[in-house]
Order: sequence, then C-alpha cells, then structure tokens
Amino acid sequence: MKLGCIADDLTGATDLALMLAREGLKTVQTIGVPDASLDLSGADAVVVALKSRTIPAQEAVEQSLAAANSLRAAGAQHLFFKYCSTFDSTDEGNIGPVAEALLSFTNSDFTLACPAFPANGRTVYKGHLFVNGVPLSESSMKDHPLTPMRDSNLVRVLQRQTGCSVGLVAFEDVEGGPDAIRKAFDREKAAGHQIVIVDAITDSHLRAIGLAAAELPLITGGSGVAMGLPAAYRGDHASVASPSGVFDAPAGREAILAGSCSSATRRQVEIAIERGVPAFRIDPMDLASGKLTSQAVLAWIGAQETGGPVLVYSTATPDEVQDVQGKLGRMNAGEMVERVLAEIARALPALGFTRLLVAGGETSGAVVGALGVDALTIGPEIDPGVPWTRTLAGTDLALALKSGNFGAPDFFLKAWNMLR
Repeated sequence: MKLGCIADDLTGATDLALMLAREGLKTVQTIGVPDASLDLSGADAVVVALKSRTIPAQEAVEQSLAAANSLRAAGAQHLFFKYCSTFDSTDEGNIGPVAEALLSFTNSDFTLACPAFPANGRTVYKGHLFVNGVPLSESSMKDHPLTPMRDSNLVRVLQRQTGCSVGLVAFEDVEGGPDAIRKAFDREKAAGHQIVIVDAITDSHLRAIGLAAAELPLITGGSGVAMGLPAAYRGDHASVASPSGVFDAPAGREAILAGSCSSATRRQVEIAIERGVPAFRIDPMDLASGKLTSQAVLAWIGAQETGGPVLVYSTATPDEVQDVQGKLGRMNAGEMVERVLAEIARALPALGFTRLLVAGGETSGAVVGALGVDALTIGPEIDPGVPWTRTLAGTDLALALKSGNFGAPDFFLKAWNMLR
C-alpha cells in the first residue's frame, strides 16, 4: 500500500478517495479504523474516515493515531492527514495537534499543510486562504456553527494550534515547479520550521506540490494536494481513465438527507423545492419540545408517492442557527438533529430506499454509522469532490456523501441521472 490516509470527516474522506481513484490508484474507503479482518491487500491507497473534526483535540489525536497504526500494520508506506479545504478548526485544534502527533508517529520532523482545491474555489496565496476569491474570514465560513473561521492567514491559524514552528512556501517557489518546491522545503526546514503552509492557486500547482512531497513520510492537506501523488507513486505522468460517468446502483427509491447549513446546501435545498421535490423541514425546537419525532418524519416519507427523490432537511440560515444554538446550546442543537437524521436513515432501507444523498460532513458520519456501513467503493464524480459510492458489505446501498460547501445549485436534482 503506497498511501494510508486519515480523514477528519466522512465527506472529506470520500472527496480524497475520489481524487486518488480518479488519478489511477486502487482506493478503498473505510468508515472508522478498519477491522484487522478486512482484506486491504489489493489497495494502492486506503482512506480511513473518522469523525474527529470537532471533538476534543486529545480524542482526535487518539483516534488518528489508532488509524495510523492500523494503516501502517496494513503496509502503508506514507501517511496523509486530510482535513477540509476551508481549514475547518478552532484555535484549540484539531489540525495542529493531529499533525504534530502524526509527525512524531512517523519519526519525521517536517511536513506541509495545503488545503487548496481550486476546482471548488479554494486557493492559498501568500499563506492566506481564499474561498471563491474572498478571504476566508469574509466568506460564509465566518458564520460556521461549529468552526467559525475568522482569520484567513493559515500560518497564524496553524501556529496557534501547535508547538511546531510554522513556515510558508509561497507562490514564487510553487510556480518554479517540483524542484523549486523541494528546495523551498529544504530552506524552511533549515530555518527550523516543521510545518509549512504551501500556496496553490491552480491544479498545476497542486500536481507540482504532490510530486515534490511524495516521499515525505507525512503529508497533510485537502484532497487537492493529493492530485500529484498517484503519478509520483506510479513513476510516470501518463493520464489515467476517470471512472465512468454512469454508476450501477441497487434498484430502489431515492432520498436526500441534508443537515448542513452552508450557503451551498441552502441554495441546493431551495432549488430542489422550487423544482417540486417533496420536502420536510426538521425544526430543532420541535424536536426539543417533543412536537416532532423521527417516526413522524418517516410516516411523511412513506406517504410520498413521487417517482423521484424526497428531501428531509434541517438546513437553516446563520441567524436561525444562532437563535437555536442560543436556546438549546451549540453542540446539543446539532447533535439532536444528527441523531434524528440517523434514525431516519436507519429505517429507510426497509421502506425501499437504497439510493441516498447526504449533505454535510457531520450528518454523513451519523447516517453512515446508523446504517452500519464500514467500507465503500468509489464511483464517478457528480461535482468536484463528490462521487457516488456503493457499500462493500451489508445492505446494498448507493451513497453520495457531500460536504456542505460542495456541489452546484442543482446538485440534488442532477446526481440521480448518473445511476442505472
């Protein structure tokens, strides 16, 4: 196994698995640390999906080290720590503490951090992260309910989280290609930096970074920086065939479960409703009062006779989220909604729903856990960073697990056209 990957949430893991598969590595995604009985011998890369982004930093470190031990035991030659392309974290962690722990695990004293993903509008310039051309601190991420990002300078953000010295490999070095990037790595390492933020504003930058970093024991970043790794590991730069644009899926009904409150998901919900998709909104206050239960939502789902998908969502505006959090508590509000969406998901296969689209990293983790899914095969890309997947064992399901920020406005409508 060339590459063992540890992702801090489920949709991020799927995003990375898609990138590696698309670039030619045989890739398996597992949900949680893989059981020792799972045969990974045919995989070039394994991506372990954790749910560690917003848990206490020490717990995130413990889970990540457990995944690293499992991957190393399965033969992984290099490790990759995957986090969100918007660097979702708080000043207390978890990116810095986990990266620091994995550096120690790999007996290494140097790595990089690059969350850039230009295809989804995430770019890094002079160490500052931009979202669709807007500084991170001025984007919708500033209002994220769990990880509000109010500093665009990633050197500062990461330095607040770790005792490692954080440096920068800026645009001018990255423009020079892999050799120039390697020299910049050597320069920053000699200056005493153990982690460097690396600029990237195009896919060609990401490929060059991947080639330059391929032999590092540990790489950290978004899925974009993995773009150049398969070519480096194969030892060639030949293009590879992307997964087919159609995907075999089990026969059955279609459902959308949306827990994300990102601006992208809010727009996707609006478009789906405008186009006539039957929709049920989950109000956290109704859940808290007992006025609404998962059984009531399931009864509504069962009464829908549409030939297309049904939509269940808790998506809300930043002001609405803030109001609910003020009444129910920041973590409690989100966990309550996740728990109900998980209960709904668990019951859907018995109602004939075998094709599920889930929006939101935390929501996806809760849903997949409820369904008992432990491994996935990767199918074609619906939109940048979001593929269809199919379960490897247990209940046969087709799953599209979408980061809240990803996908075009019509994502909830067009995704189904790829299934046969």
